[in-house]
Formats: sequence, C-alpha cells, structure tokens
Amino acid sequence: MINFEFHNPTKVVFGKKSESQVGQLIKSFNGNKVLIHYGGNYLFENGVMDAITTSITQEGLEYILFGGVVPNPRLELAKEGVELAKREKVDFILAVGGGSAIDSAKAIAYGLVNDFDLEDLFMAKVTTSNIAPIGCISTIAATGSETSNSTVVTLEYNGEVLKRSYNHDCARPLFAIMNPELTFSVPPYQSASGGADIMFHTMERYFSNTEDVKLTDKIGEAILQTVYQEVPKVLTNPNNYEARANLMWAGSLSHNGLTGTGRASDFPVHKISHELSAMYDVTHGASLTAVWGTWSRYVLNNHINKFAQLAVNVFGIDPNFEDLKETALNGIVAWETWCKDIGMPTSLSELGVNPTDKEIEEMANHAVMTGGGTIGKFFKPLSQKDVVNIFNLAM
Repeated sequence: MINFEFHNPTKVVFGKKSESQVGQLIKSFNGNKVLIHYGGNYLFENGVMDAITTSITQEGLEYILFGGVVPNPRLELAKEGVELAKREKVDFILAVGGGSAIDSAKAIAYGLVNDFDLEDLFMAKVTTSNIAPIGCISTIAATGSETSNSTVVTLEYNGEVLKRSYNHDCARPLFAIMNPELTFSVPPYQSASGGADIMFHTMERYFSNTEDVKLTDKIGEAILQTVYQEVPKVLTNPNNYEARANLMWAGSLSHNGLTGTGRASDFPVHKISHELSAMYDVTHGASLTAVWGTWSRYVLNNHINKFAQLAVNVFGIDPNFEDLKETALNGIVAWETWCKDIGMPTSLSELGVNPTDKEIEEMANHAVMTGGGTIGKFFKPLSQKDVVNIFNLAM
C-alpha cells in the first residue's frame, strides 16, 4: 500500500424527497443568487424543477435557469454559462441532472472565479484550486461526479474534438442531494450504461500494480458485486427503490476516491473510450464496455492473479488453481455476458462505430497524449501502437 490522502468534504443528503432541502442547503453555504444548470425538459414534466425552485424561493434566495446540457457536455455551453453567471451576479451554482450536468456546472464554477480561458484548464496549460460554490441534485446513478473531484468536458481545440478532464479536490460539490426516486424514469439503456460506468470507476482503480491493498480491494469488490446484482433488477422493475438506492450510493462510492486509497491508477480504459465519445458522441458507459474485454485480454498475462481474483470474488467463478489464466478468462467472459444481458456492447461493431485506420491512429494519438505518450503506467503501460492494436482487436 502506498501513502495516500483521502479528502471528501461533500455533504450527502440521501433519500426520498431530499430535493426539498436544497434551499436550506444553499443558504447554509451563504448562497444568495443561484444559477440552476440542467439538461432535459423531464425535470419540468415530472415536477422536480418546481420543487427545487419552490425550496429556493422559500429561503428568500434568487435563481436563474440555464439549460441545454447534453451527454458528453460541451465546453462552449459552459462558457456561455460563465458569461450569464457573471452578468447576473450569481454566487452559487446548482447542477441538476446526471454527470454531464454536474461536470458542465463544475466548468462554469471554474470559469466564474478564474481569469484564464477554460480551454487552457482542460488542456493542462494552467491549474487552479479556485472554484465558485457548487451543489448538485443527482438524477441518475452513473458517473459519481456528485462527490468526485473530476470534471470532464468535450471541447474543440485546434480544429479537433477532444474529451478532457481536470481533477482537483476543490471541485467536490459542497453538497449532493441524492433521491433514488428521481432515477425511476431513467430509460433502460441509460440505466445500464450508468451501471457500467460505476463498474469502471471501480475497476480502473482495482487494476493497479500496487500490492497489499486487501481492504481497498474488498471495498471495490463489494461495489462491483452490488452493481452486478442490482442493474438487472432496475431493468426488470424501474421503480425498485432499494435497487435504485443501492446503485446510486455505489455510484458515489465508486468515484469519490475511496476505492483508490493506497494505490495508483491513471484510468487507461477511460482514456481510450473518451476518444470514442469525442469522435462519435457515443454514450460514455457503452464506449467503456465496448473496449474493456479487449483491453483485459491484451494486458491479462501481466496480471493473471488480479483478473482471477476479480473472477472469483465478484463474478463467482470457481477457481482453477492449476490454471489461473483459465479462471481469469472465465471472469472476463462472465462480465461480457452480463454486459450483453443488460444491453451493453462488448465490441466497436456492437457500439455502432466502424473507425477507419486513420481515425484509429488519431484516437490512439489523442489517448496517449494525455499520459505524455503512455497510458496505463500503473498496471500495464500502453504505447500509441498498443492502443491502435486494442482498437483494431475491439472491432
């Protein structure tokens, strides 16, 4: 186990009707005028936005609405939000929605109190520990952005479309309201994709070359088992409160830093799949499932024991002590079977994309660029050529 710091100051308010407390929470953090940032009209159709604005006005606070968030949130929209927030003298940002709304709100919060161009932040030209106050109301179990330090956006830079992140503890929301009832209306594909994303936030940390992290491993395995069991339940019965609640809490625990304590990872599968999202605007969770099986087999021989551990402890595979590789491969197959059962792709063709050789080269270049030429440094280092091979094998 390596030295680590774990910092998660986000106040979580979890349970039925918890969104009715949003006004009190904003006031407790000295907010006066709120920018409510959101995506679809469903928030108005199901009455959630009315409950939110009523709670805010009852506390004597002002608000303005700023919608337009789409999956794989665009930096251009965030920049519009910054200008609106400055013009309206906003002092608090409230995200309502899934990870896209929360990440877009975080980008607005960065832009509101810093003088640099937001492109420079996400292209690693500048850094900051300064952000405007932000809270969130989560409406899907997926990214865990409601308690994470991560902000991910899609931007155009030098004529190219890129998906980039900035990670800093200042971006952890001051509060996260999590009512599982708000996830009842999430469509099956998005529910499954969200579950897959939770899996990956855990597995990206789980697959590390750091040894002697048994407790952290067990925490991660418990989260993975929970997602493995609960996603099929919500697909069968979307209004299953307990299953939705378990998934929602798993989403936060998977990405708040807890499952990475004592070990290191640089999220190689995310960096590969982000390029698929940037080029084809595909759903994030689906882009991850489309390449994970290929990545797993590509790096398997370097860490057979770890993959066998996952197979036994999460997917219930009977261990073959004379051939642990067989056990490991059976675990990968079990995971891919689960993906197919919940409607998630396990190849690029199932994802619905067919990149050319030139596009694969471009995506591979962009992926390794984020790691200075190599990704997966804490498990199995991957060069640009390796990423090209993974894309080709994932077809």
